Amino acid sequence: MTESANAPATILLVDDCPENLHLLGGILAPQFKVLVARSSEEAIARLPQKPDLILLDIVMPNIDGYQFCRWLKTDISYGDIPVIFISAASQPEDEAMGFESGAVDFIRKPFYAPTVLHRVRTHLAAHSHKMGLMRALEHEESELHRSRLVMLEKLAQATAFKDEETGLHVLRVAHYAKLIAEAHGCDSDWCKDLFHAAPLHDIGKIGIPDAILSKPSALDDAEWQLMKRHTEIGAQLLEGDQSSVMVMSRTIALYHHERFDGNGYPHGLAGHNIPLEARIVAIADVFDALISERAYKKAMSCEQAIEIIAAGAGSQFDPELVAHFLAQQQAMIATSQTYRD
Repeated sequence: MTESANAPATILLVDDCPENLHLLGGILAPQFKVLVARSSEEAIARLPQKPDLILLDIVMPNIDGYQFCRWLKTDISYGDIPVIFISAASQPEDEAMGFESGAVDFIRKPFYAPTVLHRVRTHLAAHSHKMGLMRALEHEESELHRSRLVMLEKLAQATAFKDEETGLHVLRVAHYAKLIAEAHGCDSDWCKDLFHAAPLHDIGKIGIPDAILSKPSALDDAEWQLMKRHTEIGAQLLEGDQSSVMVMSRTIALYHHERFDGNGYPHGLAGHNIPLEARIVAIADVFDALISERAYKKAMSCEQAIEIIAAGAGSQFDPELVAHFLAQQQAMIATSQTYRD
């Protein structure tokens, strides 16, 4: 089952302690369909209901959590279900063994309700994106193109690992950009390339020191000059492949900080001299940055961010694209909630 407006995601809770099942169920049931199992054997019996995610204890009778997870990952029908261990085991080796068994995350008991919700939502969103990509790959004729899309996803993940505070920022930007492009009348293949290319807009941050990326105060002139280099670093990283999606990725990485009035960087391009894909991602990127919390600022409301985007029409942003953004603002807000950190 996949999460939608009419069908919430299904979470399977596996724990031999009834109190833990009750607590987790209370946290998750308002937003998700919850299945429970008090042993690995019961969990196996629940699998035909195809949960979207499993929260799994480690210490259980007969088949422990590690064994269950390893078995699950070898099963062709259920191996794609993400597993999060939630356990009182607190040693680093316990967590390492969890990841080696195939889990995507590890939460220690006693757990904190907002942490559980955040981790569950994050991994459901990531899994949904992965499944969408895999469905797209199934319809692609070229094995080479499949490899490119997988590489793009991995590079986007690398960006998120480098700039950890942004969480699902790259995924949200991809969705916002696609909405703007569709409203602009771009054809479906171009929009598809944009969706896969947009998450790499900040790939060049891999080459920027962590001390600058996570600095909780304003950057000084030298630091700012170094930060601006992420556009050119990103373009260099994506050089060499002339496929449409890779060329678009490079273009976005290089030009998404150009301004419509010519006062952006790295080349000071203006107006329609800035490639369309970069003009679109510029709006999507700034909107999401405004509504996201960073080390150096608090998040603002969607309404405030929309006002800032509107005020930037003709100066920072392409006014025609801003009009499309404003026409799609309810969809933008919905997307920001669906893939929130």
